[in-house]
Parts: sequence; C-alpha cells; structure tokens
Amino acid sequence: MTEERQPSYDERIKALEQAKTEFNEQKVRSFGTHDSDDHGWIPWPQPIPFEPRPTHADGAAYGFRGVGANFRRWLQVHPIYINPNSGTAGAWVQNGVPGVCGYDWLRPLSERKRGTVSDEELEQPRNWAPDDRPADQSVFALQRRFNHYAGGIGSANHLSPDMRIGLDLGWGGLLAKLRRFRAYNHPDDTSFYDGEEGFVLGVQEWIGRHVSAAREMAAVETNALLKQNLVEIADMNAWLVDNPPRTLREAVQFLVWFQSVDRMWGLGGAMGQIDQLLWPYYEADVAAGRITDDDEVVWYIASMFFNDTHYSQIGGQGPDGADLSNRLSFLVLEAMHKLHIPTNIALRVYDGMNMDLLRRAIENHIADGTGVSFACSKGLDEGFMRQGHPIGLARTRAKVGCNWTALPGVEYCLQDVTRVCLITPLLMAMDELMTLPEPERTLDYLWERYQAHLAFSVGVLKRGKDLHMERQGRNFPEIVLNLFCHGPIERGCDVAAGGVDIVDLAVDGIGLATAADSFASIEQRVVKEKRLTWEQLKAHLDNDFKDAEDVRLMLNSVPRYGSGKGGGDVWAKRISDLWDRLVSSEPTPNGWRVVPGLFSHGGTFRYGSNLPATPNGRRAGEPTSHSADPDPGFLPGGMVAATAKSTAVASVQPRWGNTTPLQIEFDSKLAKDMGGVEALMAYVLTHNAQGGTLINMNVVSKEMILEAHADPMTHPDLVIRVTGYSAFFRSLSREYRQPIVDRVLAEE
Repeated sequence: MTEERQPSYDERIKALEQAKTEFNEQKVRSFGTHDSDDHGWIPWPQPIPFEPRPTHADGAAYGFRGVGANFRRWLQVHPIYINPNSGTAGAWVQNGVPGVCGYDWLRPLSERKRGTVSDEELEQPRNWAPDDRPADQSVFALQRRFNHYAGGIGSANHLSPDMRIGLDLGWGGLLAKLRRFRAYNHPDDTSFYDGEEGFVLGVQEWIGRHVSAAREMAAVETNALLKQNLVEIADMNAWLVDNPPRTLREAVQFLVWFQSVDRMWGLGGAMGQIDQLLWPYYEADVAAGRITDDDEVVWYIASMFFNDTHYSQIGGQGPDGADLSNRLSFLVLEAMHKLHIPTNIALRVYDGMNMDLLRRAIENHIADGTGVSFACSKGLDEGFMRQGHPIGLARTRAKVGCNWTALPGVEYCLQDVTRVCLITPLLMAMDELMTLPEPERTLDYLWERYQAHLAFSVGVLKRGKDLHMERQGRNFPEIVLNLFCHGPIERGCDVAAGGVDIVDLAVDGIGLATAADSFASIEQRVVKEKRLTWEQLKAHLDNDFKDAEDVRLMLNSVPRYGSGKGGGDVWAKRISDLWDRLVSSEPTPNGWRVVPGLFSHGGTFRYGSNLPATPNGRRAGEPTSHSADPDPGFLPGGMVAATAKSTAVASVQPRWGNTTPLQIEFDSKLAKDMGGVEALMAYVLTHNAQGGTLINMNVVSKEMILEAHADPMTHPDLVIRVTGYSAFFRSLSREYRQPIVDRVLAEE
C-alpha cells in the first residue's frame, strides 16, 4: 500500500489561496459585488438560529449590558469553521445579504436586509436607541445640503487596539482584569463590566466549541499530517481558552480570534505593529528549537491573513529612532506573496530604513501586481507633533486602517468615517454670485462666498462630532476594543466616553482636484481671457454642456492641479490651506480637537452622482476627483506624470498626523522601462522626503486590467489596491473598477 503523500507548507498555503478565491466567487454569485476589502467572512448557506434579546421596544439591543449579553448568545450559536490546511481555527460567517456593518446579528430580523431604509434614515445613527437619536434633525438636514457623504455620527471602531494587552493576559486574564477593576471601582452602574464580562465569556465558550470540533475532525481525518494539525489546533486552543499564548503559533491563533470578533462588531479592522507583536514569540521558539524552518512561520502568518484582512504595519522606528524591522518583517512579506489574496499590510518608510526590506516589498509589487502600502514617516510624524506630541510618541503610531494611523490603545481618532464635499460650497457660491449685477461678479467675491459656505459646512461637521461623543458610548460601545486599550477597564467606561487620554477626531474633505480645477478654469477662461461671460458659464453648467463640447473641453484644458504650471496647483493649495485652517483652528463647541485630512475612499462615482456639472468640464453625475490626487489626464503619462503627481499630493498635505494618500498605478512594462525596482524604491523614498504620508501602489499590466474590467472572470484571482485596502478586482462593482482603469490608462 502506497503511503499517502503529505502536503508541504507551500501546498497548504496554496490550498488556502484556492479556498479564498472560491469563497470570493460564492460571495459575488450570491450577494453581488462588494466595494470593500474581503473582510474575511465565510459564506454560510445554513440558517443560524439566533434572534437578539432586545433591550428596547424596537426589537434591538443597545448599551453595554444588552450588547454583551447578546454577543455571548450569538457566539454560542455561531458556526464552527476549521480549515485543515490552516494553522489556526475560527472565522466569522454571513448567512444572509451582507449588511453595511458587522453587527447585523444584533439587529431585528426585519432590518437585516439592505435597502429596507431610506437614504435619510441611513444617515441617522441607527445603532443608537430611537429615544436617544437627536430630536433636532437640523444637523442631518444640513449635512445632506452640504453633501457630507458620511457624517461619522454613530460610527464604530477606527482606532487602534494595543494587542499586547491581550497577548500578555489571554482571555482568562482579561476576564480577571474586568473582575478586579469591578471590585476596585465598585460602580453603582455595573453595565460596563456586565457587558464586557459577558462578551469575554462568550469568546471563551466559542473557542471551547472549536476545541471539541477539532478533536472530532481529527478522529476521522485520514491524512496523517492534517490529522496531526487538527490535534495541535485542539490542544493549542484548549490552552488559549483561559491562558495567554506561549508560542508563536498560539500568539497567531489569539490574534485570529481577535480578528473574528472584531469584525463581527462594527467591522473593526486594526491590529497594530505585527512584526513587533510576534517577535518575542518567534525569538523564544527559535531559541527553544520549536521552530527550525521559517516556512512553518510563513504558514502561520498566511493562515492569519487567510482568516481576515486586518490592517497591520511592519518596519518603522521605535521611540528612540531605532529601526524596528526584523526577520518577521520579511516573513510577513513572504506570506503575502505566497498566499496572494487581499492583505492589508503597511510598510513604514523613513530616511535610514532597512533598504533590503523596501527592496523586497517593491519586488513583490512587481511580481504580484500589488502588495504593501507605504506609510511615510516624515509627514506622519511631523504632523502628529504639530498637535503637541513628542517625536518618540509619534513614532509609535501604526498605520492600521485604510487611510489612518493611530497610537495603539490610547488614542480615539475616529478616522476614515467622515466625508465632506469641497465642491458643493463652490456651487453655492456660484449661485450667489449670479444674483449680483454684472460689474460686481468677481473671482474675489466667488472665493469669499466659497470660504463662507465651507466654514458653515465645517461648523455643521463639528456639531455632529459633539453629538457622537455625547451619545455613542452609551448606545454602541466598543465592546471588543475596550479590552485592548489602556483606560476603559480601569475607569469602567467606553473609549468614546473618556476611556482613553488622547482624542483627535479626524475628518476628510473630498473633491479637491474638482474644486481646484474649477476655480482655475473660471480664472483662466472667464476672468483673464474673457472667452466666456459669467452668464454663459452658468448656462453651460445648468445645461450640462449640452451641444457645447468645445466649451467643456476648453474649460478642461487649462493648467490643472498637478501640472506644475500654476492654475489648478495654486487653487489646490489655497483650498487645502483653507480646509486645514477651518477644521483645525478651533475645536468643536464642546471642546473636542478635530484634525483635517483629504481622502475619498473609492466612492467617487457615488459622491459625484448627485452633483451638477462643474466649471472644470466635469459633467453632471460624473465622479468627483479621488482623494488628493490630480484627475487622470492632468499631464502626459510616464514617469513625468508620476513624479508630478507625487509632488502635487505632497504639496496639499494637511499635516496633522493622519494620511492624505497618493494613489499611483504603474504599467508593469513601463515600470521596468523606467528602471524597475530601483526606480520605484526611489519614488517611495522621494515622496516620504517631500512630506507625503501614504502611497497606495499597483504595478499592473494595462492589458490585464482592461481584460479583467471587460470580463472579471478572465482574471478571478487578480488582487488590486483600491485605496488603502486591497481587494479581488472580481469582487468590485464596475463603478469602483472604473477609476482604477482610468488611472492605469492615464498614467501609462
């Protein structure tokens, strides 16, 4: 009898890649495209027997006690998932239409379907109890009027946990800590500790169910290596129910459990400096002889990436400036390369960094089409220091979100949840200008009114932030992240209600290039050249350039933002400086610091869908510009355009410690012609030196992108970095894919 062949580590990683690709195809077939990263959830066709035990007449649960009790009940019925090719157990599942948040299991069944509420209702904080939603709806009405595409009121997560807390204590230690501080604080209202304790108990029970399942699977597994793996998974998790991890594999498994429950609650997605978190375990395992082959380590890390796309960082500097890269930094890159699925890792770039690590990251980009994002320390650190923080503290921030960076466990920054339109105030100013007699219609007046409208819009934004800070903690607590922050357990309160010491609420402006190029077109064609009157311009805008393509092209052909020839560049800097000043110059009415950024995510098609034509030649309903990038076609392609784009984005950074990313696509052939690895390394280092804060890069074949856009099934495993996150190109809607295609065509 021939002995059954045992799979290698690489073969097990390949099996995980195939499983993930198949899961993605199931998701698209069953639920349609989804314009986000993979989020790691497993499609689960069987019904899950769960109904929330409500705390309110509307049938849902709110607040610590209700959330904690229901989370525990949910985990008691949550399905068990163990992939025999993975080094870890666990995953989170969806068995219906995926909702917009990861806490759909807590909503009444009637609300767990997309499209059951109006757009206006979606703007309300639906994760707050109805009687705690603001009676005064003026803030929401004004947000709609000024096109605040996301107000951030009621938004969850978007802060960084300090995973060392959990790794040091384990779930049993976290439970003991909760009980110790409950006794020490002896609060009259015990709901914080009741809720958090219920959640932790639920996690422990869930892990225990996986232990039993792994033993049952091992009993019937015929492949000796897979059987051994299942036994090891069972033994490892039997320990982790109550105890902290002792080995690298156990540490990775702990992080996998965190990933799963963090995603279930509000789609959390941050995990910290992964090469530093795991380094002590790797060192100890190597020293003890438990690890003799780094291929095994790559498999562990790939298993964690298979579970979820949580954001983590590698490289960078310690508080004293010392380089943080280590052997694990390289193994993280190797796991990304071998697994080749959406993975959200950032490489921290700084002057004097480990150049071998940067080289390896770039080599993987060229080989795989995408890879890490590049978090640029100069702009990030100097920006955070503007808030009054020392350089040592700034260096400990980690890039742990799509566009955001945070101090692990001590900072409530709420980045990437607010979108404020920089274009709408210009359209309002245009309407006002046209009410004036012809001699009084001036560019100065237009700019004056633009400033006034944007200032009012920012004021509305700050009122909304006060609402959030006042009510979020008592309605939609950070039941998971509170455990991994310094302060909430000790103080007995949520991170949004005084649990952490640093609060700096971030807000993002969108449409910078659209607004800047519009001002430049008006200045050039109406004011300087007088080729159009104000009436003619307004008429063409109102008619959406009907029968006036020559006029539209004339407006679109002025020196645009990014060209380096004045015009749009001047206006972009002027608008970004105004945005910076209006947001940062004073806190909210209740005293919360607010810091500005420029980031649009990938939703430019949706953001532009309700906007009329604009003076830069953009037609009504067309997408707005992307983040702080110049619009595609601002300059002839090649390295000249790529360099100009880098310079432009660096010039408009708000510089408060959050990122304003550069999105850049290189055709793979062109990248080689420009100098390949060396040229791209220089590009990354230069943007850091310029004060840029984040680079999201793709190195892809133009032909492949066009084929995949026409028929995504021609390249079902194509992974692309959309903005700060990566995704299967196949899973994105055509509208989300189009800006990527436009950039590839424009930047070839």
